[in-house]
Amino acid sequence: MELSLDFVRCYRYNISLQISTIKLFEIEVIKLPQRVNMKVVKSMVAFGLVLLTWAGASASDWPHWRGPGQNGVSPETGLISNWSTEGENLVWQADFVGRSTPIVLNGRVYVIGRSGQDITEQERVACFDAETGLLVWDHAFNVFHTTIPFNRVGWASLAGDPETGNIYAHGVQGTFVCYNSEGKILWTRSLTEEVGRISGYGGRTHTPFVDGDLVVISFLSTSWGSHRPGRHRYYALNKNTGETVWISTPGGPPKDTTYSTPVIAVINGQRVLVAGNADGAIYALKIGTGEMVWKFQFSKRGINSSVVVDGTRVYASHSEENMDNTSMGRVVCIDGTGTGDVTKTHEVWRYDESTVGYTSPIVHDGSIYFVDNSANLHCLDAGSGKEVWVHKVGTVGRGSPVWADGKIYANDVNGTFEIIRAGSEAESLDKDLLTMPEGRPAEIYGSPAFGYKRIYFTTEGGLYCLGDPMSRFVLTPSANRPYDNSADEGAEPTHVQVIPAEALVQPGQPAYFVVRTFDENGRLIGEPEAEWSLKGLAGKVEGGAFTSDQAAGSQAGVLVAKVGELEGSARVRVVAPLDWSQDFEKVEEGTNPSHWVGASTKFLVRSQKENKVLVKAPVTRGLNRSNVYMGPHDWSNYTIQVDLMGTKKGRRRPDMGLVANRYILDMMGNHQRLQVRSWTSDLRMAKTIDFAWESDVWYTMKFTVELVGGKALIRGKVWKTSEEEPDAWTITAEDPLPNREGSPGLYGFSAAEIYYDNLKVTKNNE
Repeated sequence: MELSLDFVRCYRYNISLQISTIKLFEIEVIKLPQRVNMKVVKSMVAFGLVLLTWAGASASDWPHWRGPGQNGVSPETGLISNWSTEGENLVWQADFVGRSTPIVLNGRVYVIGRSGQDITEQERVACFDAETGLLVWDHAFNVFHTTIPFNRVGWASLAGDPETGNIYAHGVQGTFVCYNSEGKILWTRSLTEEVGRISGYGGRTHTPFVDGDLVVISFLSTSWGSHRPGRHRYYALNKNTGETVWISTPGGPPKDTTYSTPVIAVINGQRVLVAGNADGAIYALKIGTGEMVWKFQFSKRGINSSVVVDGTRVYASHSEENMDNTSMGRVVCIDGTGTGDVTKTHEVWRYDESTVGYTSPIVHDGSIYFVDNSANLHCLDAGSGKEVWVHKVGTVGRGSPVWADGKIYANDVNGTFEIIRAGSEAESLDKDLLTMPEGRPAEIYGSPAFGYKRIYFTTEGGLYCLGDPMSRFVLTPSANRPYDNSADEGAEPTHVQVIPAEALVQPGQPAYFVVRTFDENGRLIGEPEAEWSLKGLAGKVEGGAFTSDQAAGSQAGVLVAKVGELEGSARVRVVAPLDWSQDFEKVEEGTNPSHWVGASTKFLVRSQKENKVLVKAPVTRGLNRSNVYMGPHDWSNYTIQVDLMGTKKGRRRPDMGLVANRYILDMMGNHQRLQVRSWTSDLRMAKTIDFAWESDVWYTMKFTVELVGGKALIRGKVWKTSEEEPDAWTITAEDPLPNREGSPGLYGFSAAEIYYDNLKVTKNNE
């Protein structure tokens, strides 16, 4: 029996039920549009008094998408072996559209996904009561600066911090948010605008994780200075403030966008982060400093699957081309005690022709389990790599399996959720197909999460909680076990760290930096005095306080701290307040302004006749479409203007324009249109008009966004530079879900060369 309108929460310890007229006493009724299983009253009889008493059991949180051990193993016991979408062992189901793995923390379930339709489409983070399914809080936010489509929003799983209860979300647009347990935003980073985070159409977005005082996130980026080349980078932030502690770039040129989530292990006395990289290698990095410990070259393409560590052994997989044979895919066991740039020298065994490109394996009790791309569950002997059995779950494998209570819980994309007894052979205990109201399968991309004798997972059709309704819900959070990363007394320093590792400052305003030293194992020694110097920066630094020269305006460079013979550094961008302009005459040819993010080698200054202009040429490799960001991500209420000219290459013309408040004004070459938009692939908010423009003719473009009455008023105008500015705006649009801030920037899709000149950004009148 089910109740669909009124949600019935029973007291935690016992329920008294008078059944003669189906009256329920000692209950609390909450109005909630949830579907709730009434198996909790399954012992009701036609007449009489029934007393149900729940027995307690220990439970644990699930703060990481692979569980408390980051290995896909749950300590839960007494879990169900069967359930039904019709109600059996279905405790509750909530209205939520997700494609990642929930996290479970302090009696709550946190999920990230998507919501809305057409102009209201957004990314959404929500919190539900783990016992009842009651929505506690939710926060929806806009998508921008990406080509990721709506059905791939909410790709990365959340991360939870057992110490503080804080939740970390990495959105597809590059927004990185720290929430407290009640949904209040503690800090936000805009990784796309700040450090040039790259996202592709595929949607691959990395899941963060918390370790000690750090929250770590990785992604592809092309930023400024030494970080202009596109690479897969790891950013360790202070989990309480969002300040950058260290940045690591261990790999070479990326082969693809990827989303392998790092895991933490202690090997050879070192606490290390181990992860697959976009260059096809597995890396181990010291968690305290980001220094590389070892590299294992694994694939000719990027690694998406997360590794799992058991003792000193690292298990990894991929489904692409191997380095040393023609077969596709491999599972490998690596000796994690290796050091240096080595390949086969620390390989223990391999299992070829198994395409495990997206899921993370389980290692438990001497066996390794993994789901391949075709949703086959494999069991191998973890010591030798010898195959034990293969069991077919479905057709498309994307969600990682989880081991719990002697069973494996696995799913496939096409709505299959299966419970399998794991032994000398696979025994299917239960297999259910989840469907949408129209009858098609409900997509499942994430993994199940476990806590409090319950199983939680998200689908396209909702958030599910499975368990025995008669089992008492006991909140027993996992113990937070802080670790001591201090070096031994008398340890010699081998690494100098400057915090923050990257900073954005204004001219004339001091910024403060701290120096720390670490030993060879990446353990903290202390905060010594340092000798300071500057590279590429005009200003002064005294005792860790850096003040930029106001006359130098916007610039970028490096702050260097020397301790003995060791040096550490911090990257510093200086951006002058508005108003400012740039005609590129003082910018060295073949470069671009040093403080710009994302310009890389795609936007370069070139001499043209008697002056210099900025040119975006067609690329030989990679994408022609890119943005440049010039200022802080929290700017608003400004106008940006530029002269621009598009050329023609055969029949191809470029698209070119400006960025303001995370909107783009685009002169579309081949289409001969003018468009305002916020989300390139989805066009959640977009307005397009016909607009004919000529090749090899200079135009002036002006773009501004104002927040009026809770909406964004977006206005742009374009005219030939040789003519007077028109009074009327060429295009206007409104957005009921406004982007309230964003860095000014340039946009270009260089199917043919684009020229920019006389750039201006001015503050609007208040």
